[in-house]
Amino acid sequence: MPSENRGTGAKPDDSTAEGSAGTPEHEVAEIVGRLAEPGDMDGAERRRLLGRLTTRLTTGAKKAKASGTGRGRWLADMFMAVAPRIPIRDLATLSEHHHGLTSEALADDLARTASKATMTVGAIGGALAAAEFAAPPLLLSAPAQLVAETLVVAAIEVKLIAELHEVYGIPVPGNGSQRAMAFVTAWSKQRGVDPMSPATVTVALGTATKTALRNRLMRTLGRNLTTLGPFLTGAVAGGALNRAATRKLATMVRADLRINRTLPPVKS
Repeated sequence: MPSENRGTGAKPDDSTAEGSAGTPEHEVAEIVGRLAEPGDMDGAERRRLLGRLTTRLTTGAKKAKASGTGRGRWLADMFMAVAPRIPIRDLATLSEHHHGLTSEALADDLARTASKATMTVGAIGGALAAAEFAAPPLLLSAPAQLVAETLVVAAIEVKLIAELHEVYGIPVPGNGSQRAMAFVTAWSKQRGVDPMSPATVTVALGTATKTALRNRLMRTLGRNLTTLGPFLTGAVAGGALNRAATRKLATMVRADLRINRTLPPVKS
């Protein structure tokens, strides 16, 4: 396995990815992917990208409303377009990026990093919302801003789930798109992927799973409503709630993965 970032689904020969290049969904996926990547991106760049994402989603939401598509369904469809392009690192790259850590220590660090990332998204969203409260006309963009935060937080958490599978040595079979949907399904259920259930990666998302995904996205969207508090109260609340939720997710997924695979001892 090459030690480089790889998306959960998009491949050079993936006709779906090629066909969507240049579309609004492709641009949204690209921005979300950048915001979900690890690293010390400065706050100004994060705000710029989040603002750009909000603008793109505003257009998409208007089209969805005009076509009669429900918000939950549109949000789920948008996230399913994003998921295959979320950058996922293999085990060698993860260890390299986390100072040589392995096993549970590496899983701990992944959980901390993801929690910090979702906290940052909530804090930035709250700061932007505070500015909008100071300028009432801009508040009209708040719903799209919440959708943008929701997509980025969901992408970070799906990335976390996928990379935890790498750490615990539990392979998820299938092609890129199937793997992406398996991790999205795991996120919607807040569980690890069951390697003993081939149906998790060999079939398209069923009605029940799509409903679970919509419900999970809408709950995340509702959590992000806290960022609309006046002044900087939204930034504090949004960041804290995101961090707590991501930590809880990591704990539940890791408990599942430990059942299916025993990690090698930590290197001294």
